[in-house]
Amino acid sequence: MSTQVLAGALADERRRVVFAAIVLGARDVPAVVSRTGLPARDIATAVRRLTDSGVLADDGCGLRVDGERLRELARAGAAAPTAPATDARETILRTFLRDGALTRLPAQRGRRRVLLEHITARTFEPGRRYPERAVDDALRPWCEGGEADHVTLRRYLVDDLLLTRESGVYWRTGP
Repeated sequence: MSTQVLAGALADERRRVVFAAIVLGARDVPAVVSRTGLPARDIATAVRRLTDSGVLADDGCGLRVDGERLRELARAGAAAPTAPATDARETILRTFLRDGALTRLPAQRGRRRVLLEHITARTFEPGRRYPERAVDDALRPWCEGGEADHVTLRRYLVDDLLLTRESGVYWRTGP
């Protein structure tokens, strides 16, 4: 189990409620139902997910928190060196880019601007004119496998004055 698996297992509110009920002594689904008031189906699903992730164990005597696994995770997390602090720009790029493609566009304008400047600098040459089709072709790889599409990305580049458009021809105007 990794810290990401643990965080994912406990990310859902219902799974946290089920986990808490088991920590407080509930040993089976009916006991968790009586303590939480959640539907049995939801609890069974949560128990399965928590068991699959290694957070819970069913040892024949009932459900229990796998304390040894949690201790191992805590020791592994404590032994891991902390990453050096990076500047905000690098953090934004790491958050929204994976393998050279956008995972999604940030909602915050400042973060989105950092990302758009990065894409502009790596995609378009200053002074060169691009037809719309070439702009779309250049932006598509940035959007593969993510939530953003090249048309939205192009619109943001124009709206943020990083690209200028006139008669279907684009050129880089920003940094």
